[in-house]
Amino acid sequence: MAKIAYILLCHKDPAGIIAQAERLTAAGDCIAIHFDARAKTSDYDQIRSALKDNPSVVFAKKRLKCGWGEWSLVGATLQAVRAAVDAFPRATHFYMLSGDCMPIKSAEYAHAFLEREDVDYIESFDFFRSDWIKTGIREERLIYRHWFNERSNKAWFYRSMEWQRRLGLDRRIPADLAMQIGSQWWCLRRRTVEAILDFIRRRRDVMRFFRTTWIPDETFFQTITRHLVPENEIRSRTLTFLMFTDYGMPVTFYNDHYDLLLSQDYLFARKISPDAAELKQRLGDLYAVRGRRFRISDEGRSLFRFLSGRGRVGRRFAPRFWETETSLGRERTLMMVTCKKWHVAKRLVERVRNVTGLPAVDYLFNEAGTPLPDLGGIQSTLEKRTRHRRALVRMLYDYWNTDRLVFCIDPASIDLMQDFYNDKAQVRLLEIDCEFTDDYLIGHAKRVGLAGEGSPPETLARLLPTIRYDVKFESDRLRENNFPGFCRIRQSATPEENAKPLAAFLGVPEAQAHEIAATSYLFVD
Repeated sequence: MAKIAYILLCHKDPAGIIAQAERLTAAGDCIAIHFDARAKTSDYDQIRSALKDNPSVVFAKKRLKCGWGEWSLVGATLQAVRAAVDAFPRATHFYMLSGDCMPIKSAEYAHAFLEREDVDYIESFDFFRSDWIKTGIREERLIYRHWFNERSNKAWFYRSMEWQRRLGLDRRIPADLAMQIGSQWWCLRRRTVEAILDFIRRRRDVMRFFRTTWIPDETFFQTITRHLVPENEIRSRTLTFLMFTDYGMPVTFYNDHYDLLLSQDYLFARKISPDAAELKQRLGDLYAVRGRRFRISDEGRSLFRFLSGRGRVGRRFAPRFWETETSLGRERTLMMVTCKKWHVAKRLVERVRNVTGLPAVDYLFNEAGTPLPDLGGIQSTLEKRTRHRRALVRMLYDYWNTDRLVFCIDPASIDLMQDFYNDKAQVRLLEIDCEFTDDYLIGHAKRVGLAGEGSPPETLARLLPTIRYDVKFESDRLRENNFPGFCRIRQSATPEENAKPLAAFLGVPEAQAHEIAATSYLFVD
């Protein structure tokens, strides 16, 4: 049975590193951590203290100061690999991770995936013939010795290379090595890792060569693995999903990429945005799940190329394109009723149900207790309803076998309204404009926790103008969005005046709309 020893290189976010280690080891795997010696000692101490009693965690015996493109990254990896090999004799695979990586499959899925084939997963393409390097120097990475960092000491980096070129100090690549290049995020079998460690103990000439190459983390393991392992035991790919822009910068994933990431044929993904707290939580929970089936479409890179290409010619794509619930359907009509006085909106939709027979739901995304049919659990919490809003609404259409649906929504939920208006369905919005007495606004402040039963009258008097302004601001914002199909009825208007916009909103005869608008108790507090 597969047991993974994760090789984690990190330099920040001690709380995130601790959570990652606990998450991965809780599923039966183990982890070796190298924490950059340039980072804060207090952060390192925090990580060691939190994980010291976890037998599935080990730390590199020596911490190196790491720099992008330098040998130190390979050196740090080897430190962690040696610690993992010694500490975890039952580990069958060694998987490179960074602090920006998160699982996009369950541990159960990952183990079954690795057991499927007895192979190594590492990108390794011919260094000189492939087009893996998009920008910058190529053979100069190898044939010249690099003692300076191009990012931190650019002048000396290029000056040194130019002096070597003028003096004819270019060097030969070790004759028996066929140089390879690829992603540094690999997953190797135990026997491959042990063979690499034995090889570098014997071949000091190879170590001397790589120590002064530029960006050796993209060539060292890739070249030696190809040198030691038969080609039919290598899959030239990474199991970590990552994408790069045309400028060689990594693409960052955010909260609304969850569905996209799960459908890719990979086990982990990087880089996850530090601000994507919801995505990190969901992916972290996913790793421990059992029995989860994943539908692999693997369209991430082609989608990114398509959408970024549209952006370059000024063509916009809709928010949350990556979500699986992309459309309600062109033939469907969605009608949203918005009102700050929830009881008024509920009375209106109740009358709509009784008079027209249209399926109508109360505050679907704002009130947990809204009565709903059993839809397999998607309706169980407000978080689930909001996260899968289009899928939920589609299921309500199907449940009632209808193409027309009404639901209530709070005026503050402008982002949800905008999202539904981005759909292909025909969307309409009805605002119910109510009058707000001081007593009602004070009661509202107490209901939402802005004031308590013991709040002094002076405090309430100062609070009232702010609350009244907030209510007016939400109403103004609705009109400023210029939503198509926007209608408005008013408490101060007569039933005859309200019947016309209500008929346009519902798409019913004016007589039916008048019957609804004439409800005597509609606006009663």
